[in-house]
Amino acid sequence: MGAKREDNSLRYRRAQSVTTAEDITEKENKARRLQYDKPCHRPRDSLFSWSSQFTNFTGLVNWGFLMLTISGLRLCLENFLKYGIRVNPFEWIIVLTGYNDENYKHEYPSIILLCFSGVPPVVCLLIEKAIAAELFSDKLGESLQIITILLEISLPVIALHLTNQEFNIVGISTVCMVYLILFLKLWSYCQTNHWCRAAKSKQSNSLRRQSLSVPNCNALVNGEDVDDEVVTGIVQYPDNLKLGDLFYFLLAPTLCYELNFPRTNRIRKRFLIKRIVEVIFGMNLVMALFQQWMIPAVTNALDPFSQMDYIRITERLLKLAIPNHLLWLCFFYLTFHSFLNLMGELLHFADRNFYGDWWNARNISVFWSSWNMPVHIWAVRHVYVPVSSMGYSKGVSAIMVFFISAFFHEYLVSVPLQMFRVWAFLGMMAQPPLAVISKVFEWRLGARWGNMVVWSSLILGQPLAIMMYYHDYALAHMKP
Repeated sequence: MGAKREDNSLRYRRAQSVTTAEDITEKENKARRLQYDKPCHRPRDSLFSWSSQFTNFTGLVNWGFLMLTISGLRLCLENFLKYGIRVNPFEWIIVLTGYNDENYKHEYPSIILLCFSGVPPVVCLLIEKAIAAELFSDKLGESLQIITILLEISLPVIALHLTNQEFNIVGISTVCMVYLILFLKLWSYCQTNHWCRAAKSKQSNSLRRQSLSVPNCNALVNGEDVDDEVVTGIVQYPDNLKLGDLFYFLLAPTLCYELNFPRTNRIRKRFLIKRIVEVIFGMNLVMALFQQWMIPAVTNALDPFSQMDYIRITERLLKLAIPNHLLWLCFFYLTFHSFLNLMGELLHFADRNFYGDWWNARNISVFWSSWNMPVHIWAVRHVYVPVSSMGYSKGVSAIMVFFISAFFHEYLVSVPLQMFRVWAFLGMMAQPPLAVISKVFEWRLGARWGNMVVWSSLILGQPLAIMMYYHDYALAHMKP
């Protein structure tokens, strides 16, 4: 009790002393203002000091925007003066269809593979129907599903190595992207149906087909009850095993399958027209920037890389970083905002959470969980949570997610280039340690410095990987 009284008295004396000091300061300032020398000074911090609490830097933001615009215009003029007009939209039609201009072969291997991409989903649907009808056991059916999905993702590789068709880089890259998206969707489709079968098997035979009040698979898992009015119109397993339901999912802007997607009531015409204009304009802008700016910058970086001239490599890297980053930003907006919203509006798909505010990411982990929400949600739902439920730690589950992501990043690069390198794989596997580094910056220096680490990795990491792949491809396929 005595110690407590002494502590309270000490706090009281401190509070009194602070109050007295403030009174003295206020009296001093009042006395200064009454002097005849007309004082004009008072205690103030400079605006750039953190203690000033000044936050309105709109003018500097406008200045930075104008400087970037002027610098961009100068680079455009320099590019036009040096290379001339390189934009030719007709070349992209030739490249995309796989037309081999040198040998005059009217073969379209990329288009054939894209048309064949509709076959594996139908096979998966037939297998699911056979399992639901108890023609196949669960174990046999799931094994067949795994084989079908693995054959589907391997088909571009098989076509490249077993046929004599001429594939070009852009055509086979498009095929690999489509087949990868299809692989992720079919994985989700089969796994979700497996969850529904597992939940349904837990119910007694008397509750299987009694009434519409039987809860869906999610309600069954949670032990909830559902009213008749709520269940009306809700699709339940195995009624979802229809061709229309499957192809709606394949076209929907999501990688995660559900039996009942949230739907909108109508199509907003103005919103739809805006997205169509953005897609058309964005595609032409990306192709023009790639032809006019990106290809010359990558080509000119070959000699310094071959000679291992580190100063010139750095200069080429910094020069390539600008068009690459601009293309990446355009591709992000074109894909995740314009195109996915266009598909969502046409299909009445209500969940438009395609991206978060990744530009404000405090560290690498926040960036990867916000910039590509369809892939992030798929990875959490179908990899992270199932691996964690097996008893593995969160760290091991996260490493597994990055490993799968690294494998498919390498797949999207090595297969079209027809050479196996590990730069994309290593770049993705470097993300976990880089996430730790960015968190250290965030903890010790603040969120702003963590965000700068994120932006630095985006601006410099991608052009470095491009230079390395182009160097290896040139050595393997081009004459000196």
